[in-house]
Amino acid sequence: MNIVVPVKMVPDLVEELEIGPDGRDLDRSFLRLRINEFDEHAVEEAIQLKEKHGASVTVIALDTGEVDETLFTCLAKGADRALKIPGDFAGISSHGAAAVLAGVIRSIPHDLILTGVQAPDDRDGQVGVLLAEALRVPHVSVVSGVEPVGEEAVTVRQEYAGGVMAELEVDLPCVLGIQAARQAPRYAPVSKVRQTMKTAKLDEMPAAGEVPGAGSTVLRLAKPESGGGAERLEGTPEEIADRLLAILRDRGLVRT
Repeated sequence: MNIVVPVKMVPDLVEELEIGPDGRDLDRSFLRLRINEFDEHAVEEAIQLKEKHGASVTVIALDTGEVDETLFTCLAKGADRALKIPGDFAGISSHGAAAVLAGVIRSIPHDLILTGVQAPDDRDGQVGVLLAEALRVPHVSVVSGVEPVGEEAVTVRQEYAGGVMAELEVDLPCVLGIQAARQAPRYAPVSKVRQTMKTAKLDEMPAAGEVPGAGSTVLRLAKPESGGGAERLEGTPEEIADRLLAILRDRGLVRT
């Protein structure tokens, strides 16, 4: 089985995020990037499948800054191949990323494509869905377990609200949006990553064709504005009811 895992670099939410001078994007001057958390789970699930059933794992990423170390880290964890797509992809939309990834994935062996279920900087969070549409293959999201069924299908566990789980059989090739791997993503020691940098190499494959736009444009970013705070209503039930009615009446929400 050939497993492909697209990974994405996203802002590290531990850092203080600042809005750029144009007010339409983050200030990326000192922005620290890290691999998307859900993509880490997708990589872990792929490596688990490799160790349990035998597979070849290829991790691919758009060249969006600081991506080399992330790809070498995936190799150190157990991926077989790391593929970087060079280009200017700063601020690329989910539609654009899916189109670029689909163009590259079509040219490499692929049976199972594992993406993170979402990313914190997406405005639509649909890379997996759009990728599946571009490749004309099935897609299932919010997946927390994958097992092969012979060589032509996989069984996936999909989570619904309230802890309800569904078990689906999906034909290969397919795209799955991983919410959680079967175990927490493994840690790769810095020494192992550095050794991998010396002994392994990153392959590169340029994007083909035009990159589509998102169909929407960010007009303005703003930090949340704090309000005046909450008012605690105290007293007997009757007094609280009278006070609540007066507040609603003052705001024009109740007609008497």
